[in-house]
Amino acid sequence: MSEPVLELEVLRYRPETDQDPVFQTYTVPYNSDWVVLDALTHIKDNIDRTLSFRWSCHMAVCGSCGVMINGEPKLSCHTFLRDYYPGKVRVEPLTNFPIERDLVTVADDFMEKLASVKPYVITEEDRPVSAGEHLQSPADLNSFKQYTMCINCMLCYAACPQMGLTPDFVGPAALALAHRYNLDTRDAGREERQEIAASNEGVWDCTFVGACSQVCPKAVDPAAAIQQTKIASTVDWYKALLPWGK
Repeated sequence: MSEPVLELEVLRYRPETDQDPVFQTYTVPYNSDWVVLDALTHIKDNIDRTLSFRWSCHMAVCGSCGVMINGEPKLSCHTFLRDYYPGKVRVEPLTNFPIERDLVTVADDFMEKLASVKPYVITEEDRPVSAGEHLQSPADLNSFKQYTMCINCMLCYAACPQMGLTPDFVGPAALALAHRYNLDTRDAGREERQEIAASNEGVWDCTFVGACSQVCPKAVDPAAAIQQTKIASTVDWYKALLPWGK
């Protein structure tokens, strides 16, 4: 009896030869314990060494291996072949990003948007190293810990319809990161972040579809972070109208 196999349709784009991306079908051994990344690695090692894709930890920690699998943004190291067998598996680069080569996308815009929200603790005055650790209570940590779990896999950007319609939208991961630091009791940089986070290209471009939270492999819930930022920004606006709020 022959060993079971499975077909992978992989989007290929080699800029030096291809005018447009094309699909290429590969037949790989089927193993119920394999994830899609294992199948891609088998192709790379045994069938076609020209195939390009990103990966690093193989443990759903680094966020490198995000791709579209049968039309859904997923981590290829966290998506089992058994969930699709015996049907075909179609693998494409993440949507809403330019393709650099095969399954590799250009992440420059994403990285610039992350940097724009000042994703670090901003203090009112410099704290020398000699002052020791800047401690906070477990309860204070729990208020924002959920939003620290982001692994920058960019799945939320591929799932977000606004990213396709409004390229200047700052996006779910960056806005969730801004919210994480705004909630941090050690931070005093909320006003600086509001220039980006509370702008039209920030939280107000979000239409609360919620797809970003649905695809997040770490349950960060960026949709909730964005809505909480909207509420806080609205309170700021009303307070500014009051004589004692200025």
